[in-house]
Amino acid sequence: MKRERLLHLHHSLADNWRAMECLLRWDPDLKQLYNLSPHDFSSLLAISSKRAAQLYSTLHSITISSILDGLQRHDICYTTIFDDTYPSLLKEIADPPFVLYGKGDLFLMQHEKKLAVVGTRRPSHYGILSVQSILSELLKEDWVIVSGMAYGIDMAAHISAAHQNRYTIAVLGGGFRYIYPKDNYTVLQKHSQYVLYVTEYPPHFRPQKWYFPRRNRIISGLSKGVVVVEAKERSGSLITVDCALEQNREVFAIPGPIHMETSAGTNWLIQQGAKLVLHAADITEEF
Repeated sequence: MKRERLLHLHHSLADNWRAMECLLRWDPDLKQLYNLSPHDFSSLLAISSKRAAQLYSTLHSITISSILDGLQRHDICYTTIFDDTYPSLLKEIADPPFVLYGKGDLFLMQHEKKLAVVGTRRPSHYGILSVQSILSELLKEDWVIVSGMAYGIDMAAHISAAHQNRYTIAVLGGGFRYIYPKDNYTVLQKHSQYVLYVTEYPPHFRPQKWYFPRRNRIISGLSKGVVVVEAKERSGSLITVDCALEQNREVFAIPGPIHMETSAGTNWLIQQGAKLVLHAADITEEF
């Protein structure tokens, strides 16, 4: 099946979206995948000869069945861009992940009302209270909260959902063997029935610094909109905002005191046209 051939390819090339996109454009059903030589891979995909040799070796030494067995053994499910279970909103973005791996109920990604919440890793008391206050009403209206399981606002959003027995999606920046931050995962595991963990990286992929900005496109891509709660003027949260704008998603920002460094980013976003949020209704009325 082509979905399994895609999984096999992804096992080696998960962190090179352009190479995978190039191969799928050349061979949409991947029927020629096992007939290509290392030299073919190198020239066709514009990858180094070393990477091409590794790809060839993986395809001819690691079987699809062993990959599937490994996923099943660790309770990891997956969906590919060829599948009906793949989230429809995510298919709309310019560079959707070809494969998503999950722990939890993958169908949660199909939920109609999903909202991303991002912000500083060092929130103030005001920031935490803002998250709790805004999400309290949204969660009663069956919104699913999407974030990145980072310290600070991300975790405040996940925990707010779990404490109200509502669902949340945590998008990771590496494979399931190397979950980061581990202690945040441990905290959320206490509420595992309400959490779906998702990543575009196979289990054996260690997190790299550049994986985290890349995963932000998934956080926004899964969601109808992005709420920013406390962010500095130069903040990783603003990368998610850029992704949201490119994906034609709504952007919301909670204002903060002008003397606080972590309000500079959110207040600037409001100046640039992001919707100012004081109440949950400020978000829901946009949809």
